[in-house]
Amino acid sequence: MRRTWIVSTAVVLAGVVSVGALYGRDCLDGMQFEKAMSEVDKTEVANGGPWPQRQETCYFCHGAHGQSVNAWYPALSGQPEAYLVAQLHAFAGGQRPDPYMGAIARELTDGQIKALAAYFSRQTSAQNEAVHGQPALEKRGMELVSAKSCQACHGAAFMGREQVPRLAGQGEAYLAKQLAAFKTGERRDPSDAMNGMAATLSGEDIHAVASYLAGLTPGGSSAGMQ
Repeated sequence: MRRTWIVSTAVVLAGVVSVGALYGRDCLDGMQFEKAMSEVDKTEVANGGPWPQRQETCYFCHGAHGQSVNAWYPALSGQPEAYLVAQLHAFAGGQRPDPYMGAIARELTDGQIKALAAYFSRQTSAQNEAVHGQPALEKRGMELVSAKSCQACHGAAFMGREQVPRLAGQGEAYLAKQLAAFKTGERRDPSDAMNGMAATLSGEDIHAVASYLAGLTPGGSSAGMQ
């Protein structure tokens, strides 16, 4: 009997581990969903009106009030209004292909796009994740963004302006994915500036740049570096 119980327990534990490996990220997103729900209740007064507001339908991926806490999804909080408008139109028109965002953006009117962009641009931005980077990697990333003059477009603090996005504090995985997409041409910059710059980066360079930018505190300085 004892042997049977031990074997059964081992089988159950193996199943739990397998399910966690397959669906762990979905479970994590679900927990973040619940956390976002409570945060919405706490801050509804400061953001005008009771929940649910139209913009809060975005929180499952992008977090409460657009502040993502998942490295795979970008934060919308504190992004330049013009950038958000341009990207929603790009999703809707297919210039920036994405099966999920494309379907969502096509359902929005111009007025709704402008209202969403205005709302998220007013929200306080923060880091998507706690970054524990490697000093040598972050130093390499800082050298690369300086050499590529990224501040010329994204601003000295990488907070973005007009149709150029905020990079400071975005998730490392998201930043790396977008740089890789610009490099391959999967994502196109209307000016081709990002495609031309990303084409000069190696895979290791992309990792370094993403790590450095993710470690920046929006509106402040980098984590552990000046």
